Amino acid sequence: MGENKHLKFRTHKNRGFSLLEMMIVLAIILVLGKITVPRFINIVGDINLRYVANNYSGLLQSARIQAVKKNTYYTVNTTSLSTGGTAFFVHAQNGSYTVGDPNLPLGSQITYHLGTGSSAPNEAALTCGAGCTFASSPNYASFNARGLPCAISSGVCPQNNGVGYLTLFSNTTITGNTSWAAVIVTAGGRIQIWTSDGSGNWVQRN
Repeated sequence: MGENKHLKFRTHKNRGFSLLEMMIVLAIILVLGKITVPRFINIVGDINLRYVANNYSGLLQSARIQAVKKNTYYTVNTTSLSTGGTAFFVHAQNGSYTVGDPNLPLGSQITYHLGTGSSAPNEAALTCGAGCTFASSPNYASFNARGLPCAISSGVCPQNNGVGYLTLFSNTTITGNTSWAAVIVTAGGRIQIWTSDGSGNWVQRN
C-alpha cells in the first residue's frame, strides 16, 4: 500500500505542465510581445534617425571648417549611390561627388526635406534665431571662407545675411510610427540638432 502511494506521488510529480498552464503562459508571452516589440522597433528607428542627424551635422561642420581652411566656399549636397540609395556629401564650390568625398548614406526608411514646407509636426516652432529666416526650399547648405552661410550665385558664394538653413529628416517604421529630426544652421554658422516627440514638441540635442 505504501509502495503504491509512493508510485502515485512520483507519477504526479513528473507529470509536467498541463495544457491549460501552457496556454496561459503562451498567452502572456503573446501579450508582452505585442506591447514590447513595436516599442523596440520604434526605439531602433529613433536611434537610426538621430544617427543620421548627428552625422549630417558632422558633414556640415566639415564643410564649414574646409571652407575656412581652403579659403573658398563648400557645399553639402546629395548624390545617387550605385546601390540606388541617396547620400549627402561635402564638396568644394558645389562640385560633383567623387570617390573619397566624405558622405552620409541614407537608409531606405530615412527621408529628407530641404527648407520649410515639410509635413513635420509644428515645424513653425523651428527657427534659426532672432531676425533669421530659412533659405527657400530646396537649398543646400553652403559656407563661405568665413565659415558663414552663403548663397551661391554665378560661381561665387556671398554671405547670406540673416538667412539660415533647415534640413528635416523623418523615419517611418514598419509599425507606422514616424519620428522627426531637424538640423539647423543659424545665420552665424552655428549647427543645431533638434528632435520631435511626434506631438510637435521640439527638443534641442546639442
